[in-house]
Amino acid sequence: MSRLTCTLLLASGFLLEAAGAAAQAPVYPATRQDTTADAYFGHRVPNPYRWLEELDGPATREWVEAENKVTFDYLGRLPQRDIIKRRLTALWNYPRVQIPVREAGQLFFRRNTGLQQQSVLYRMTSLVGTPRLVLDPNQLSPDGSIAVASWSASPDGRYVGYTTAAGGSDLQDIHLREVATGRDIAETVERIKFSGISWTRDGKGFYYARFKGSNEGANLQDANSFHQVWYHSLGSTPDRLIFDRPQNPDEFVGAGVSDDGRWLFASSGSGASSNRLWMADLGDPRHPNLAAPFTPIATADDALYTPLGVAGRTLYVYTTWQAPHGRIVGVPLGDSARAGWRDVVPENRDVISEYLLIGNRLVVAYLVDVQTRVRLFDLSGKAAGEVPLPDVGTGAGLTGKNDGDDFFFAFTSYLRPTTVYRYALKTGRLEPFQAAPTPFDPSGFETRATFYQSRDGTRIPIFVSARKGVAMDGSHPTLLYGYGGFNISLTPFFSPAVAAWLELGGVYAVANLRGGAEYGEAWHQAGMREKKQNVFDDFIAAAEFLVREGYTSPARLAVQGGSNGGLLVGAVMTQRPDLFGVALPEVGVMDMLRYQRFTGGKFWVDEYGSSDDSTAVANLLSYSPLHNLKPGTCYPATLVTTADHDDRVVPSHSFKFTATLQAAQGCARPTLIRVETSGSHTFSSTERIIAEIADQYAFTLANLGVLAP
Repeated sequence: MSRLTCTLLLASGFLLEAAGAAAQAPVYPATRQDTTADAYFGHRVPNPYRWLEELDGPATREWVEAENKVTFDYLGRLPQRDIIKRRLTALWNYPRVQIPVREAGQLFFRRNTGLQQQSVLYRMTSLVGTPRLVLDPNQLSPDGSIAVASWSASPDGRYVGYTTAAGGSDLQDIHLREVATGRDIAETVERIKFSGISWTRDGKGFYYARFKGSNEGANLQDANSFHQVWYHSLGSTPDRLIFDRPQNPDEFVGAGVSDDGRWLFASSGSGASSNRLWMADLGDPRHPNLAAPFTPIATADDALYTPLGVAGRTLYVYTTWQAPHGRIVGVPLGDSARAGWRDVVPENRDVISEYLLIGNRLVVAYLVDVQTRVRLFDLSGKAAGEVPLPDVGTGAGLTGKNDGDDFFFAFTSYLRPTTVYRYALKTGRLEPFQAAPTPFDPSGFETRATFYQSRDGTRIPIFVSARKGVAMDGSHPTLLYGYGGFNISLTPFFSPAVAAWLELGGVYAVANLRGGAEYGEAWHQAGMREKKQNVFDDFIAAAEFLVREGYTSPARLAVQGGSNGGLLVGAVMTQRPDLFGVALPEVGVMDMLRYQRFTGGKFWVDEYGSSDDSTAVANLLSYSPLHNLKPGTCYPATLVTTADHDDRVVPSHSFKFTATLQAAQGCARPTLIRVETSGSHTFSSTERIIAEIADQYAFTLANLGVLAP
């Protein structure tokens, strides 16, 4: 019996008290409604809470403060909240490393001792050397609210470029740190967005991306247009515009230098399933030609095209062109006409998820029913073996250099904590990199990989984790998670949060819905645009499967998802409010008619369609969570979570949805919003992450009416 179980048994009387408190609807702040309405090609749509889109307006700030007070007063009456938080803290407290990168004969990597607010950047001269500090993000702000989002070491090892983001914003500044001294130089590139840092091999500068005019100023929620690639030379030389697409203002662009420093690859794209690709010959890497012209490789926006690198006179490219499961082709330098492309690793029934060119090998990771296999090929495409993974699960993050002889990746599963591994091509040896034990004992739990049928008969994978020998009597608190969009696969992963839920006696299920990449581009397209309802049908069918199989009942079933997954939760709770006891929509896209008007929303049009298109409005209205709340309906107990600095899915989505839900709720089930201050879409400090999960779990258990074991 775990310490958590013993503590919760002692607290059972308090849990009964908390369950009683959960049944009482809170008194919500009065939220002003007005007569604002929008017109969409003959559709008049009321928008009485549009004033909540004024994120910096005093009325919105007052509303957020009042809602947070109600929420935290409610959560503060749940005694199990502190118990859960303590166990989450213990489960989080173990060393974790991120995948290392080789540069200038050194390994650069981030490591967290356990409860550090952010992971610290180190370097080592060998696999077993002593780590030396490069950058500690925890020293940048006392509360950990300034995030170090990305970093890149220069090829000579002299500098590390790193980005800082207030509250984890997508709008970031690039700083430069001298590795030898540990001090920053007086040189900053401000207000970049959706960008990496890619150095030229001479170490004298790097490529990055920003939106046109953002160097002069940028607003949190303004819509973004005209993404551009720039080059920054160290010193006082003005930055140089390298690549943009002025004729396509709604495309992302990016650029990266090949490992040998000779080639610059540039891409553009407006969605998750296609892009265009160019390359430029920089010449001598020691003296790169920054004015080198770009040669088109694939200018049709009809598939994905990702360069792996150049070997000899052949460019190796991953593509989904004429191959929805993906393939790797050889493109002759100087002749990029697609008719001359040669299949190197042809498409097969398994979906390619990742790929690398290392020395004379191609490393290709496949998804086989949402589980990873890593296979090796020579440069002619001949099979050269398979990497023996330590278990059934997910291998991801393949990292290595074109001229190297090893690569790194992370391996994980729902019950196996993430461990970084190194694979040596010459010896075929797989070994862990700085592995560490965790406080979680998985021996009493199991994960079942199975399938269920969606509404239209489609076979959908689902992973269900629970205690071994769990009784199939419908009594268990169950958390169902999903995403279903943007060509993103939900593969098995370990989280201390999931471990805590399992210890609490819960069942944890992840459904691999259409809209993701689990079975290739056709699977993705089956959940896009006018087919988006398939995603919601898949999720509803997953809930029905869990009930039918005896894991749970509707009264003891909670659903959770973030971002596009927040949209998913918002849609299914409005379509089937009878099927769920609790809903946890996180940073969700809730207003499908206005999402494209803010920040990066216009880049999602390829995925959803847009209310600017007369043919899409009716479909968007059919499932938009905000517009499908019906007064007098008994909705699940709902805890909406968002952050006031979320500049990807702006928090007004969650604000308007919450205000509408509170007005519509037809029963005593609580409908609350928890707004994280100084947080963003994907970033929060360790302490705040733990606090938020503890709040979600305490809210969920209390409103499912279940006593933890």
